[in-house]
Amino acid sequence: MSMERRDVLKRIGALSATGAVAGCLGVQEQGEGDGTDSSSDDASGDGTADDGSSGDTSTGTESGPAGSATVWYSLPDTETQAREQAIESFNSNSRHTIDGGDISDLRKKTTSAIPAGQGPASFDWAHDWVGDYAQRGFLVDQSDQLSVGMDQFTEAAAGAVQFEDQVLGLPYAAETVALVYNEEYVDEPPSSVSEMVSVMDEHHDPSNGTYGLSYPFDPYFTSAWVQSQGGYIFDPEQDPMLGLTNDATVQGLQFALDNFKPYMPNDPQYEAQAAAFADGNAAFAINGPWYLATLNEKGVDFGTAKLPSVDGGEPNPYTGIQMWYFSTGMEDDATAAAARSFIEWHVTNEDLVLQAAEEQGAIPVLSELAGSDELPSNVKAFSEAVQQGVPMPTHPKMNAVWEPYTSALIKAFNGDTDAAGAMEEAASTIRSNWE
Repeated sequence: MSMERRDVLKRIGALSATGAVAGCLGVQEQGEGDGTDSSSDDASGDGTADDGSSGDTSTGTESGPAGSATVWYSLPDTETQAREQAIESFNSNSRHTIDGGDISDLRKKTTSAIPAGQGPASFDWAHDWVGDYAQRGFLVDQSDQLSVGMDQFTEAAAGAVQFEDQVLGLPYAAETVALVYNEEYVDEPPSSVSEMVSVMDEHHDPSNGTYGLSYPFDPYFTSAWVQSQGGYIFDPEQDPMLGLTNDATVQGLQFALDNFKPYMPNDPQYEAQAAAFADGNAAFAINGPWYLATLNEKGVDFGTAKLPSVDGGEPNPYTGIQMWYFSTGMEDDATAAAARSFIEWHVTNEDLVLQAAEEQGAIPVLSELAGSDELPSNVKAFSEAVQQGVPMPTHPKMNAVWEPYTSALIKAFNGDTDAAGAMEEAASTIRSNWE
């Protein structure tokens, strides 16, 4: 699911990342020659120096030889430059060396390279691969080697990077969908869906190229409403795990069809929907924080807010946690030390986190910054929206849910079947694929 989203971003492009990372990261020099790390006065590993200030690298005291590690990522154009600058700054101030690679099809590359012993020490992706990759033996537990505590992150972020009591990566940002409104059409965001419908109805005029809503209709984007009536898409703690045919889930899909579809462009795909608002032709959009860079580039006068309330329920969107995975490429001690040093620094450096929030709309998962007044107002709204949601399931069986469910939603949107029929068809295909 998130793969599709990243691929879309690569195709549509947006602003280049701005600002020199090296000027704000504050990476301190690490010990050389004697195998010690002088990067921090913090020996406790909790990210706090003796003077009470935030530690820059949070790596505690290291021993052993300097190492080098390769890390992979697959980022939209808005984030690539900042990532490259971060790696360069780390390398300039560390005894370790990190080699970064931007990979176009990260899932395909990791699933082929890692088992062949040719994969990276770490790679950056959303948390929803954790269960599948852990069971396939692609990941290694680093819980006994970390110098940062999991309590430095939000509860959802800390939980997302763990599987079967193993810590398989570290989180650095969250993402979910929230309400975006065009301030030329809307004075203030609606507090309820019923209020939102009234505003959409006022501005929806397809014959003149204007719409009430710009909203990709797929499993990730619609999850807020499909799960708003007490239903669920997939939950390994439930019996049955697959909840598509649950009455409350079907009601949730019908709610989305009734309240949002009438005010959207006819094409439910991401590009067509996102373009309507980005071109200034829609009152509202429901999209993620990655969308903000495109809106800034287009010069749209916009605001953001958490999703509006629902009569008889609450919006419950899927959330994603961006994380650095610990792959089996970390089995070599020197390589692992280099990768851990970079990752721990990258995920705990508050200057870097705040810069990503400002330039890329990234939602912090450091407890100190999540929902903080230090965040840009639009990012703070997304941070609040994260609190409405639930992390995407990491269970391996979830992989078989996305494609059939996507097809079902498109059929329901196009009127080829009703909500109940779409859910029944998807559920049948998914159960067959599980066998």
